Amino acid sequence: MDINCDLGEGISNDEKIMPYISSCNIACGVHTGNKNTMKSTVLLAKKHKVKIGAHPSFPDRENFGRKEMFLPKSTLKSQIINQIAALNEIAKKEGVKLHHVKPHGALYNMAAKFNDVAMAVIEAVQFFDEKLILYVPYDSLIARKAREFRVPYFYEAFADRSYNDDLSLVLRDEPDALIENPTRINERVQQMIEKGTVVSINGKKIRIKADTICVHGDNPNVIEIVEILSKSIKD
Repeated sequence: MDINCDLGEGISNDEKIMPYISSCNIACGVHTGNKNTMKSTVLLAKKHKVKIGAHPSFPDRENFGRKEMFLPKSTLKSQIINQIAALNEIAKKEGVKLHHVKPHGALYNMAAKFNDVAMAVIEAVQFFDEKLILYVPYDSLIARKAREFRVPYFYEAFADRSYNDDLSLVLRDEPDALIENPTRINERVQQMIEKGTVVSINGKKIRIKADTICVHGDNPNVIEIVEILSKSIKD
């Protein structure tokens, strides 16, 4: 089971997280970050033999890429391609390859339910490199589109984010949207892996599949969380 984390986002804990994860999603300078942060994160991933992924976003630094934007598909596609290319240029210079793409924030959530957004992501990944793996939520529109257009994909589940009954994520400003207790998170992840279910914010048991588990770098207890998960989950 792969453990991934969104890094290069200015939280200043990347070096402590990296030893415990197996793949990372690097901010591509749009919702946050720049060439220097991309390079330093790539070098850290290379040092720890962690798979590198692009983490493209809507162009929205003010809201950290967490605000919905409705852009023409062609515009969004070009923006995503440019972000992947920016990270790839740095990775290539350092002698490493991109492994995957994981949309960030509102782009990730919108691609799960809006056709044009999903197809912008799909087409951008296909245009750049048809071998790149796309990280997608289980039973989402973008997962179905990836399957339809034969884009390699991993189902992603969130260790530290609460789910609604429809498997969408509870909004960040809602109570208990971000789960911080490491023991609770570990038990939750084991349930996902062993039983293929997750309990929603309303107490409903929902079916889920996961090829990769995400922990957020801005979780106050992220170091303890990834350390526990790395011991209980074998990559």
